[in-house]
Amino acid sequence: MQTDSRIYVAGHRGLVGSAITRRLRAAGHTRLLTRTHAELDLADDRATRAFFEAERPEYVFLAAAKVGGIVANQSRPAEFIRDNLAIQTSVIDAAHRAGVRRLLFLGSSCIYPRLAPQPMREQDLLTGPLEPTNRPYALAKIAGIEMCWSYNRQYGTQFLAAMPTNLYGPGDNYHPTQSHVIPALLRKFHEARAQGRPSVTVWGSGTPRREFLYSDDMADACVFLMHLPEARYAALLGSDEGVSGRFEPPLVNIGVGEDVTIAELAALVARVVGFDGTIEYDRSQPDGTPRKLMDVSRLRAAGWQARTGLETGLRAAYAEFARSAAAGA
Repeated sequence: MQTDSRIYVAGHRGLVGSAITRRLRAAGHTRLLTRTHAELDLADDRATRAFFEAERPEYVFLAAAKVGGIVANQSRPAEFIRDNLAIQTSVIDAAHRAGVRRLLFLGSSCIYPRLAPQPMREQDLLTGPLEPTNRPYALAKIAGIEMCWSYNRQYGTQFLAAMPTNLYGPGDNYHPTQSHVIPALLRKFHEARAQGRPSVTVWGSGTPRREFLYSDDMADACVFLMHLPEARYAALLGSDEGVSGRFEPPLVNIGVGEDVTIAELAALVARVVGFDGTIEYDRSQPDGTPRKLMDVSRLRAAGWQARTGLETGLRAAYAEFARSAAAGA
């Protein structure tokens, strides 16, 4: 990508898209294309195609998606599979029709089997049953990977899928019931400290292990991938299994390569927030997948690795949340 390349960031207001937009602007990219949902409904195939035909982006970061934590996934599974399939299908097809040079499709580590070997490699895709609490979302993302792979094989496109591990950071969703684990814990501990409560209850047993990546690191990885020279980028686009005999999807994991238990995370969040009460666990609530650690050797071999430690990232995320909470008050 050149600094004057036309770059479309789909979903630029979300956690992922906003981080990518910040990173691109910091790198001097001057021709960024963005649209709010009110301006462009990406689930509308005709509207999406018209936008691509009019604006002719050269590069696309497909970060638009319907996302949420366990509660949201369990209570609205139909929306998670329907909306995500519609968004990615319209964008990927429109990108092909408009001659987009490179597209990066953003997904999630939940695409891997619930009991996948740890750490999870890109080749572990489709090797076992998924975690049922977020299966509709995961299946939609798997379909997006297959769509990129299929378009690459049939049309010669250069569409790559990147699967970040659990993300957190500026622009996160702190909704009481629809957020992911880190924003949910930051809010819980913040409110408990502010209200002088003696304890905080965390869902599940605290034993599952999770990997967490600061959103600005994720964005740096995404921009790094899109800047790769032609030969190195093409090497990540997988192969035609019918020809090569190898299962090589156009897929790259983005993570830190280390994980913590939810109990360890909760204790760290409590320290960052300044909550000194007790932490209790509600074992009647679901734990989700026992462990989700990404194998990031493919990305490291390409020349990138994360720089932000978990406590450093948590302090930055909490500072932003505390400012917004104070402004809202």
